[in-house]
Amino acid sequence: MSQSKKRLYRITFINQGKVYEVFAQHAYQGEMYGFVIIEDLVFGEHSTVVVDPTEEKLKSEFSGVKRSLIPMHAVVRIDEVEKEGVARIHDLGSNVTTFPASYLPQGRGGPGKDG
Repeated sequence: MSQSKKRLYRITFINQGKVYEVFAQHAYQGEMYGFVIIEDLVFGEHSTVVVDPTEEKLKSEFSGVKRSLIPMHAVVRIDEVEKEGVARIHDLGSNVTTFPASYLPQGRGGPGKDG
């Protein structure tokens, strides 16, 4: 890989019950513990008349965002890729499981139990 070629990352993470897949030039662990920082998001500049509504929604959502801090437990995967694909949002499938929201074991005196 030449020095002049910029790296590109595909970041997949869960946000509000949806799976987000975005492309960025920088992805790294930041100073704030427990967060992954993504910077310089890349969206396709399509010259065709066909417009992907999902990518347009992401463009709008991240418009004006310089850097985004994603909670580490929400990140599903980060890949370094050769070229950009289509940014998208889709529903959680059966092959993606959300991180447990409760850390208390069930049935052992948790909330609402009488010991």
